[in-house]
Amino acid sequence: MRDHSDTSELPLALLDWYDVHARTMPWRVGPQARKGGVRPDPYRIWMSEIMLQQTTVATVKDYFERFTARWPTVRDLAAAEDADVMGEWAGLGYYARARNLLKCARAVVNDHGGTFPADHAALLKLPGIGPYTAAAVSSIAFDLPFTVLDGNVERVMARLYDIHTPLPAAKPELMARAEALTPQERPGDYAQAVMDLGATICSPKSPACGICPWRDPCIARAAGTQNELPKKTPKKPKPVRHGTVYLAQRSDGAWLLETRPDKGLLGGMLGWPGSDWVEVTEDKPQGTPPVSADWQDLPGEVRHTFTHFHLILTVKTAQVPADATPITGSFLPRDAFRPSDLPTVMRKAFDLSQG
Repeated sequence: MRDHSDTSELPLALLDWYDVHARTMPWRVGPQARKGGVRPDPYRIWMSEIMLQQTTVATVKDYFERFTARWPTVRDLAAAEDADVMGEWAGLGYYARARNLLKCARAVVNDHGGTFPADHAALLKLPGIGPYTAAAVSSIAFDLPFTVLDGNVERVMARLYDIHTPLPAAKPELMARAEALTPQERPGDYAQAVMDLGATICSPKSPACGICPWRDPCIARAAGTQNELPKKTPKKPKPVRHGTVYLAQRSDGAWLLETRPDKGLLGGMLGWPGSDWVEVTEDKPQGTPPVSADWQDLPGEVRHTFTHFHLILTVKTAQVPADATPITGSFLPRDAFRPSDLPTVMRKAFDLSQG
């Protein structure tokens, strides 16, 4: 087997490739602009990294552009109403990220004078910023030599070094390999280059090895094992939970909604009153109707998948008089209700009610 201990040329080869093939992103300063002295905006880098957690680039782009048009600076975001931010986030999922987005923006304004700290340790102390995001902001925004290890980079490292240990057990070894390659020069461009390589060339299925800048030193390609990597420990089947939601519309068109508790799934988001979501073997949970009414079961059901479980919701609807008094939630006037402010699962329930 060839000696691959000398990896000093790998970062240079990848940066040469990136200079030509870098993806265009609304938050990214391209390699030529960076060479010309244009510096990335740490606010935009941080925003994009929070949005990209568990979410694809294609999905994030529109959200990012809407957020940064409405709140162009971290001070603007810090001053925003919580409900406005949660409404703009609706549909992007993993709603704790939106709550931490606001907490972090306010901490940057209150504790750092409205400027993101160019210090990895200080970034780690901010709400919602863990090791991955701190490394990404440190490297991409401030050009500090910190290593970013996302799914794309894990796949590239597993193939480059033919690592067959399954994820997640392989993470320490993959991080060690990635750290060894991170250069002191242009670490921000390098971090983005490795991610671009994984997203566009070293893809999960049918990697384009023939045009890869790391084709020759790639041990998995030489061994013919690239399509098998990275290996993953099989996941346990997701459980199925059931619940009921109640959609009440008043005679003047107002809808009965509630703001969910900050903690827990969909925390801080608008939603329909309903039951707990539980695994059941017999009767499905009904909960307590939020207002006295002649409730009707809609045909069909709402199905939605969260990270750890599948959810099936029964939807009940009712028309109520203008003087109806709910025991939970409050009526939102028709002209103030935007279905797009609902998280996806609640929007599905609304869509079902509209036939």
